[in-house]
Amino acid sequence: MKILVVEDETKTGDYIKQGLAESGFVVELVRTGLDGHHKAMLGENELIILDVMLPDIDGWKILSSLRESNNHTPVLFLTARDHVNDRVKGLELGADDYLVKPFAFAELLARVRTLIRRGTSVPNNILHIADLELDIPSRIATRSGRTINLTTKEFTLLELMVRRQGEVLPRSLIASQVWDMNFDSDTNVIDVAIRRLRAKIDDDFSPKLIQTVRGMGYKMCINES
Repeated sequence: MKILVVEDETKTGDYIKQGLAESGFVVELVRTGLDGHHKAMLGENELIILDVMLPDIDGWKILSSLRESNNHTPVLFLTARDHVNDRVKGLELGADDYLVKPFAFAELLARVRTLIRRGTSVPNNILHIADLELDIPSRIATRSGRTINLTTKEFTLLELMVRRQGEVLPRSLIASQVWDMNFDSDTNVIDVAIRRLRAKIDDDFSPKLIQTVRGMGYKMCINES
């Protein structure tokens, strides 16, 4: 598995390269945006780890160029800017995940493995899990052939969960991607939204699809019980 790392901080780049190499990956490290853009556009990588703040060309522009050229190589953003707007911007441009500096290598490795398992398939306009179907362009959800009446936010939440089915989604991630806000532990907006979505897509159907992972968040998977 070949991974391209685009990171201008010497210590951080060397740290990532050594750790991934010791974990069995083939790693190419470049330290400028121009070099990163050139290597990324070749399409020879299973994954790109991309720093946002780079000399000459920033990570936003590299990612935009990739997606505009129909290159769907998974991209993991590294950023020192822990702001919701920055994270949302990266995800909207087509990033697959982000990690805020400083980070533990174990977390980076886990995210790398998850993204590589996901593969580089082009995003599908029709999503499925069990008998639930989402038509993304039409914004229509059906289950067992029955149309489910969803609000805009409910559809966005459901799309996020189906696209990342099997993954535990923390409330903070759901808040940033669906509501474009910081998660406040004192608010129950996420839990209320999940409860309403469950009532529409799970209560009258089997198997149940939305699962609560206590203390962590929610995930979409098939529960036969």
